[in-house]
Amino acid sequence: MVPNKKILVVDDEADLVELVSYNLEKEGFAVDSAFNGEDALVKVKKGNFDLLILDLMLPEIQGMELCRLIRNDPKTAMLPIIMLTAKGEEMDRVVGIEMGADDYVTKPFSPRELVARVRAVLRRSMGRPITEKILRIKGLEIDRERYAVSVNGRPIKLSAIEFKLLLYLAERRGKVFGREQILDAVWHDEAFVEPRTVDVHIRRLRSQIEEDPANPDYIKTLRGIGYYMDEGA
Repeated sequence: MVPNKKILVVDDEADLVELVSYNLEKEGFAVDSAFNGEDALVKVKKGNFDLLILDLMLPEIQGMELCRLIRNDPKTAMLPIIMLTAKGEEMDRVVGIEMGADDYVTKPFSPRELVARVRAVLRRSMGRPITEKILRIKGLEIDRERYAVSVNGRPIKLSAIEFKLLLYLAERRGKVFGREQILDAVWHDEAFVEPRTVDVHIRRLRSQIEEDPANPDYIKTLRGIGYYMDEGA
């Protein structure tokens, strides 16, 4: 179990919220709840939550939009999110992950499955400090202060945007990001930057840091969804 963690459950079905809350509290988690997107956003901004369980279909603010708002706020951008959906279509899952969800559970689900997903997401979010001066990932070293990168001791020359992109993925190893998420985080509000720009920069990074760019060890692709730094790297 991951102890002393505070979870916000957001769903407009009171019975489901009660069921989920009961099972999480039984496992030692502290649980709060909200029944619409507007109240949930207020609570997320005020509360110090460790994880959000978020229904896709909500009154006031839809789950997808709420997820986007949370990810675009620097104060809440790293909050782990598990999305609930009654639909189960692949597109809903893909869009949910592209919006920033860490995992999804399709209704109906077993409470044991949800608790297991909660534990897994929390373990991933706690797994690595992200404030180290130097990130070491196998033979790759990223020095935040010197803006320096090396692979197996060999210095790598990167542009400023390539460095930011590499650091962004390295700090969040194991988490998949869609192109739009990466654009928002790395390029911010720069005009005339298209989603395919991310692909171009990923290719450039791979050509610099990967021994075999066609079979990368570090920056992986989840087809149809986005990119991630291998958690085992």
